[in-house]
Amino acid sequence: MTRFLSTILILACVSVVAADPCKSGPQPNQRPGPYSSLVCVGKERGQQHCYICESAARPVVIVFARSLSDPLGKLVKKLDGAIQEHKTAELRSWVTFLAEDQTAMDPKVVQWAQKHAISGVPCAVFEDKVGPPTYLIAHDADVTVLLSVKHKVVANFAFRAGELDDAAIADIVKAIPRIVNVK
Repeated sequence: MTRFLSTILILACVSVVAADPCKSGPQPNQRPGPYSSLVCVGKERGQQHCYICESAARPVVIVFARSLSDPLGKLVKKLDGAIQEHKTAELRSWVTFLAEDQTAMDPKVVQWAQKHAISGVPCAVFEDKVGPPTYLIAHDADVTVLLSVKHKVVANFAFRAGELDDAAIADIVKAIPRIVNVK
């Protein structure tokens, strides 16, 4: 009986831990630091580029991802639309894939972007699964989304594999006015 109760207690603790929201990357009021990644999709294709440096104080949506999923494609397609919608605010967005081998990842990113008809959001690869050191991307985070303006993170969304869904995508898109309507 004691062994049975111990097993139940362990399972209960594991499910509580698994239900905790994923926490990854710079948190609100922290500054996203510069980093370079090799561009796979976008006008800088084939070049190391720092989108943080280029964006300056403009509103930005930064996406870090470890996998090429359909929900991520849906999110990035929505960001494509948001860039057009908030053109006067000069909204910027890009996706940085975290991978050990950029050369192997590049054709997969290109094919994924074509599949999802992504045109206005550049996609790049940072050649390290851990991500840029100052960003502290959680190991269990499959997707981390940062909304920032004037060099400060305003909102942070992080998802383990399988957690990014339509409701989460809607929450991210609903948060964009918080960075584009800042004077």
